[in-house]
Amino acid sequence: MNIQALMKQAQAMQKNMMDSKRKIEEKNFEGNSELVSVVLNGKREVISVKIKNDASLEKEDLEILEDMIAIAVNDAMKKIDKEINDKLGSQAGALGSFL
Repeated sequence: MNIQALMKQAQAMQKNMMDSKRKIEEKNFEGNSELVSVVLNGKREVISVKIKNDASLEKEDLEILEDMIAIAVNDAMKKIDKEINDKLGSQAGALGSFL
């Protein structure tokens, strides 16, 4: 077994994983619920929150709206996780805390 060849292979694999990670970070993911739409980037940072115009929304509906926002954010997060798994597959575990 050639250690030098193994190191080159590991470096190439790491570069591919980091390139994939960078592409995911640059991508936007939209999560939706009935009243709310959120957009997060691949770094899991919220880019925007949009509340659909609903004239029937009253003060007591705010708790429901807060739940809708949580649902939409979680939906976008699941899409990020799926993208990471689709692009990096089993290699994602090797990145550990980098993701």
